[in-house]
Amino acid sequence: MPRHFTIASVAAVALLASACSQGSATRGATSVDGKVTLRYLTFSAAPDHVKDLDTIEKAFEKENPNVDVVVETAPFDQYFTKLQTSIAGGTAPDAFELNYENFVTYASAGSLLDLATVAGDGDPSVYAQESLNAFKRDGKQYALPASFSTVVLFYNKDLFDKAGVAPPTADWTWADEQAAAVKLTDKKKGVFGDFQPVQFFEFYKTLKQAGGEFLTADGKKSAFDSPQGVKAATWLVSKVGKTMPTEAEIGGTADYDTNLFKSGKLAMWHNGIWQFAGLKDVPFEWDVVVEPGDTAKASAVFHNAVAASSTTKHGKEAWAWARFLSASATAATTRIQSSWELPPISDQQVLSGYLKDPKPANRQAVFDSLTSIALPPVIKRQQEMQDAVTKELGEAAAGRTSVADALKAAAAEVDALLG
Repeated sequence: MPRHFTIASVAAVALLASACSQGSATRGATSVDGKVTLRYLTFSAAPDHVKDLDTIEKAFEKENPNVDVVVETAPFDQYFTKLQTSIAGGTAPDAFELNYENFVTYASAGSLLDLATVAGDGDPSVYAQESLNAFKRDGKQYALPASFSTVVLFYNKDLFDKAGVAPPTADWTWADEQAAAVKLTDKKKGVFGDFQPVQFFEFYKTLKQAGGEFLTADGKKSAFDSPQGVKAATWLVSKVGKTMPTEAEIGGTADYDTNLFKSGKLAMWHNGIWQFAGLKDVPFEWDVVVEPGDTAKASAVFHNAVAASSTTKHGKEAWAWARFLSASATAATTRIQSSWELPPISDQQVLSGYLKDPKPANRQAVFDSLTSIALPPVIKRQQEMQDAVTKELGEAAAGRTSVADALKAAAAEVDALLG
């Protein structure tokens, strides 16, 4: 399996299939009442898109009356613990959502069903070849790509206007962001200029923005304990306690940054386009731009897919559900209308609807961000790698160690995982 794939621009989206296709479950699996009960576990639907998933589910069940899809949700920070526990305990859901970063781990462990063994009719060209290849391992298709999303810079236009600070532009650099964040921070009023979590997902991206690489070209050793790595980590750590809250101020509060932005007390926020729907009714004006870079632009792009458990007794139905959820016209339209990430389709008429939504006004930034991508490094022991980097960066952010020492320790831990 290739380490990554690239969706380089809106044109790349256009490489996707010429039409959507809806899968149909085959009969054969049984249950007490003659219906197949198919359990599906997801993290991206809750809390803002449960109704949207319900719309897709009902359309699927209408087309496949012998299948009853039972949806289970879990927040992202608990999702993989729940999934791993269910697999280990022999109670895995029939189908479940996987992000690109964790796909390798589950495929390597034998936890996923080879979908080619249960696939019904359906033209594979509805997906970009790169998308399909990303969710293959050893030549087998273990998941179907369902969506992609990007990270952008959100900003509170009202706070910028009140402070007399020019709003962000696509040409901004780290220095521009820092200068604005300082002017916008007013701790007496509880207003912070910036929020960018000090953790793995932000580090590999800022590392790319600084001109560095996370792993060596052959993927066998870490490469982030470098001058570029120190620069990237320093950029993240230097915000803590100055233009963004400390861990002590956050106090372990869930969704602290989301609530801070929604309350009108956060000027800039590094986050994903999945937040759009939850900001529809905030009492202030806001917009987005492509994230600032340093020596280069680099935006994080996340890909989610639908896989089936290797132990499911309903493989054909699981495939049909995965196909419908990832490639049907219903799913694509529902995602676009609700700003639930972006579907992997080529229907330009559907995609144009995404750009027409007035909030945020600069939705073009979502596609512009695809021109310079920072893809996450992927190894078999993915979660351990993420945790190791986040832990050491947290030590530096708390002032318990230097940035250089934190990166040195993280690199040693990652090298051990690669060994």
